[in-house]
Amino acid sequence: MLQRLYIHNFRCLENFELIIKGMSSALLIGKNGAGKSTIAIALEVLQSVGRGINRVGQLVQLKDFVHGRYDVPIRFEIEVLLNEKLYKYILALELPEKFKELRVFEEELLVSGDPIYSRKEAQVTLHNSSQNREAQFLVDWHLVALPVIQEQSETDPLRIFKTWLARMIILAPIPSLMTGESNGETLEPKREGSNFGEWISGLLSRYPAAYTQVDKYLREVMPDIQDFLNEQIGKDSKSMIVRFEANNASLSVDFKDLSDGEKCFFLCAVVLAANKFYGPLFCFWDEPDNYLSLSEVGHFVTSLRRSFKNSGQILVTSHNPEAIRKFSDENTLVLHRKTHLEPTLVRLLSEMPVQGDLVDALIRGDI
Repeated sequence: MLQRLYIHNFRCLENFELIIKGMSSALLIGKNGAGKSTIAIALEVLQSVGRGINRVGQLVQLKDFVHGRYDVPIRFEIEVLLNEKLYKYILALELPEKFKELRVFEEELLVSGDPIYSRKEAQVTLHNSSQNREAQFLVDWHLVALPVIQEQSETDPLRIFKTWLARMIILAPIPSLMTGESNGETLEPKREGSNFGEWISGLLSRYPAAYTQVDKYLREVMPDIQDFLNEQIGKDSKSMIVRFEANNASLSVDFKDLSDGEKCFFLCAVVLAANKFYGPLFCFWDEPDNYLSLSEVGHFVTSLRRSFKNSGQILVTSHNPEAIRKFSDENTLVLHRKTHLEPTLVRLLSEMPVQGDLVDALIRGDI
């Protein structure tokens, strides 16, 4: 899974390196404005490349340069362990003088240290091995090469890596946008959860056994749930109905009418099932404890951590004391910057001196 993420000259992140090698789950904490959500945005840039968006102007904007410092490229590096091989992808974007749109300055994909392809400005080189060049061609400077290079087979490193990028789960859900209605199927959820109906339809269509996994989790958090149906309401349209049963009475509720917290339960259930049936996946969830009651936070976070323990990887952010207490010092990272004019720093909590209870120290502002 994700071993290292390096980001430079992007928003509040300068020479920023996040290392979570060996961590099946990790927590990011820090004050508002410290850069937690910016990490998610950087990951979304890479996710978008995996999903086929290759126009640089659709990935980053001029405002993304740190303090308008256009003379230094925005740089992303990501290292991922897949099938016991280390994939390293580098993407650097620049804005030359008198240019109105960013262009690719450098791009490269390596597997176990051997280059699959490399790029300098418009020139792309496909490598047969680290010594022999296979082919060279030109790509528009304003287009990222990874989505346009043709894959040779299902086991092509390009396909493996692009699929992993595309299926990264990056979440900051807005329950009011989660309707349960769908006009298609996908295995690629949107950050705010607005295509949740398409996601669960895609999951259950391709992996019918996933229903049991989803149902099992929902019964743990909503004991009175009877089942849920994804009913056909048109030629290509479906709508979710959730049925509850208690004391010999039953109730049917449109998914869109569930509470915000209940929608998050469904979202968590699908995350767990997706990781099991078409994972292992990497998941970044920005404040998963939002919309939950205090009594529900601990179980929610524990379920996520337990599910990703032996397969996949999850990275979360939180300000909630109950969520923070579910992580240890060894997998909690603290983000900090003194002012908005300074870059974000990150340190592992186990390397920082903390007196007394962590949550109390956070409340006092001692960290």
